[in-house]
Amino acid sequence: MTEAPGPRNLITDVAGLRVGHCHDRALRSGVTVLCADTPLRAGVHIMGGAPGTRETELLAPDRLVQTVDAFVLAGGSAFGLDAASGVMDGLRKMGRGFAVGEVRVPIVPAAILFDLGNGGDKDWAQNPYAGLGRTALDAAAPDFALGSAGAGFGATTARFKGGIGSASWVLASGITVGALVAVNSVGCVTMGQGPEFWAAPFEHDAEFGGLGTGHAAKTPLTKLNREATTIAIVATDAALDQAQLTRMAIAAHDGIARAIVPSHTLFDGDLVFAVSTAGRSAVDAPALLEIGHAAATCLARAIARGVYEADAMPGDQVPSWKARFGDTG
Repeated sequence: MTEAPGPRNLITDVAGLRVGHCHDRALRSGVTVLCADTPLRAGVHIMGGAPGTRETELLAPDRLVQTVDAFVLAGGSAFGLDAASGVMDGLRKMGRGFAVGEVRVPIVPAAILFDLGNGGDKDWAQNPYAGLGRTALDAAAPDFALGSAGAGFGATTARFKGGIGSASWVLASGITVGALVAVNSVGCVTMGQGPEFWAAPFEHDAEFGGLGTGHAAKTPLTKLNREATTIAIVATDAALDQAQLTRMAIAAHDGIARAIVPSHTLFDGDLVFAVSTAGRSAVDAPALLEIGHAAATCLARAIARGVYEADAMPGDQVPSWKARFGDTG
C-alpha cells in the first residue's frame, strides 16, 4: 500500500469519526465538535502557557473513566467551555455517557482559544456557547468545512486570519491517522512577508497552494495582548491505550512547532487531544513511533490548510491569506 492522504484528506478518514461546526457571525466566534457513534479512547498533552480546558485530567492513564463521548474546540476563552454543557445535553438525550447507577454522564473534554478581542459583539445577555455546542453536535458529519468555520471562525495568527484545518494520512500498514485544528496563534504560519507556509516541506499535492519554501525572515510578535492558542485533535484507527495516546499527543505537538513560529508560547494555550477508534489491532513500539510522526505531519499540514482556506469578511482585523495572496495559490 502506498502512503497517501485518505479520500477526504480530513480527520474523518479515520472511520467512525464525525465533525460538526456552529458559529455566530455577529459574535465572530464558534464551536467545533468531534464525536463518534461509540465511546473513544483518548489522551491529551498541553504545551502552551495559557490553556483553558475542561475534563482533561480524566484522560490520564490511571483514571477511572477510560473513554469519552465527544470533544469540543471552542472560541470564547473561558466562556467557551460552556459549549461542552450543550454537547452533554445532546449526548444525554441520545442515551450516551458513563453509567453511574441509572444516570448516564456524557464525558466531553473541551479546550478553548482566546478570540474575545477580534471585533465581534461579545456583549451577550446570556452565554451563547452552550447553544453553539449543541448545534455543532447536531451538525456532526463525515464532511465538514475548513477555514472560517466553527471554532476557527474568529481565529487569527500574527499575520493572517486563522481557521479550522484538517488532514489525513494512510500508512503503508493500512493504519489511518488524521488531524483537526483550530489555528489562533501568537506566531506566524507563513514565512517572512511571502505566501509560503512553514509547513511547506510536509505539503501533499498542493493542498495549501504548492508554493514551496520562501525566505524565513524575522517573525513579528503582534498578538501578545490579543487572542491566541492553537487547539487540536489527532486521531487514529489503531487500537492505542491511554498511555500510548498520550505519547501520540506529545509527538503531534511537533506538528505545531513545524507550522507555527514561535509556538507553545507563554501566551498560547496550545493543546493536543489524541483519539483512537480502536478499529484496527494493537500496535508495537515501532508502529507507535510511526503513528506519532504521521500525527505531527498531519497536524502541520492541517494548520497550513486552516489559514489557507480562511475567508475574508467585513471587519477583519488582519487579512485572510486568500485576500493577500489569492492569485498566487
